[in-house]
Amino acid sequence: MSAEQNPTSSTPTAEPRPGRLTVAAALAGLEGLALTVGGVWMLVLGLTGSDDRQQAVTGGITLIVLALLPLLAARGLLLCRRWSRGPAVITQILALPVAYNLLQADSVAIPAGIVLAVVAVTVLVLLVNAETTRALGIRGPGEAPDEK
Repeated sequence: MSAEQNPTSSTPTAEPRPGRLTVAAALAGLEGLALTVGGVWMLVLGLTGSDDRQQAVTGGITLIVLALLPLLAARGLLLCRRWSRGPAVITQILALPVAYNLLQADSVAIPAGIVLAVVAVTVLVLLVNAETTRALGIRGPGEAPDEK
């Protein structure tokens, strides 16, 4: 076996994942899970006799497909993949208008809107943090590449 296949203690190890990145990944994963649960719930309602079956099934499938974005982003963040910050940020930016609409409702949706807004802003702050950016290997404009 080569040294690449069988690393020894003398080979340098990767930096540990920052806690901020882990929290951002967990929150993004929870958002994806919530979208999946909501999609399955709509799909089941549509298939078991909703008033507008086609709309319920379409909405359920749409939510399940949309759940893939934060779930993939969460996995990428956990693995410290550079590409994962983009989908995670996009997901949070899209969540903010949804949270605003939930806050405008006169129903039980208001607490859900508050939670969604807090989670979206929290994840955005965690993702633009300098420690997170370094861990993902993202350089700012004008920064020289790392010499390795």
